[in-house]
Amino acid sequence: MLTYGATIQSVLVPDARGEVADVSLGQRTLAEYEALTTFFGATIGRYANRIAKGRFTLDGRTYQVPVNDPGTDPQNALHGGPEGFGTRVWDAEVLEGDGEAGVRSTLVSPDGDQGFPGELTVVVEQAVTTDSQLVIRYRATTTAPTVLNLTNHVYLNLAGESSGDVHDQERQIAASRFTPIDAVSIPFGPQRDVAGTPFDFREPHRIGERITTPDEQVLNALGYDHNWVFDDGVDRERTPVVVAHDPHSGRVVETFTDQPGVQFYSGNFLTGSLVGQGGRTYRQGAGFTLETQALPRLPQPARPPLDRLRPGEEFTSWTRFRFSTR
Repeated sequence: MLTYGATIQSVLVPDARGEVADVSLGQRTLAEYEALTTFFGATIGRYANRIAKGRFTLDGRTYQVPVNDPGTDPQNALHGGPEGFGTRVWDAEVLEGDGEAGVRSTLVSPDGDQGFPGELTVVVEQAVTTDSQLVIRYRATTTAPTVLNLTNHVYLNLAGESSGDVHDQERQIAASRFTPIDAVSIPFGPQRDVAGTPFDFREPHRIGERITTPDEQVLNALGYDHNWVFDDGVDRERTPVVVAHDPHSGRVVETFTDQPGVQFYSGNFLTGSLVGQGGRTYRQGAGFTLETQALPRLPQPARPPLDRLRPGEEFTSWTRFRFSTR
């Protein structure tokens, strides 16, 4: 774990034969992390996902934040903008006890930071546990009304970070609906039923099984980069909302969270220009993300507002990734 970006840099997990590999995509030097636009392992804020044209309205006032989403016209604000939380050096202290060990990271984002209102104080705890879980907990408070959506952008490849693409790895998501996106990856409503589409992962499917389907939504993202809406009635404390499995290594990761959705991204925009910590290039599909977060919303007045936080309130959230083999 790094103080730069409160970043998860490495996750070592044994396979079914007991052989340990790093299953998290990452870089070898700080300079490489500073040059990144792929957010490997970074804590994302103030606002995860995209804000259309970098513009939102809060309490009748319109705010403009910097745009940084490459390849879109007009550009959007992606994951907090060009100087989002993944580019900051966080204060950190060792976190130990109750069967876990890790890092507690703190960042104070001043009023007006990247154009966002309110001084925001964020605390992120990232820990590994004795029962093979990676736990992430978030807390945040603000001095003025602001928008907020926090997540982590760890890329996983259960076969190992230098093993090639993840297209043969299986995915199951407890979601009957997903949020469609337009040609520049901005979500729009209404939510769609996954039945009969390449987005139906209610039963396990390989990531690459339908990724070349000529479906408009798949084409818009060059694969998967969408938010799935978890089904009601799932006990997300005890029941995983996402299960990923690599049949070759036997590694499994189960995701538990209190958030209402997950942005599943299949690494479509990795181009082979980055050399990973294992010494091999990361090409398209080299890893996937499971970004647990608030459901994406458009900021226009005609639609529900972005998720917000007000003075006197405390935002809290948690996500757990449980690793095992089968």
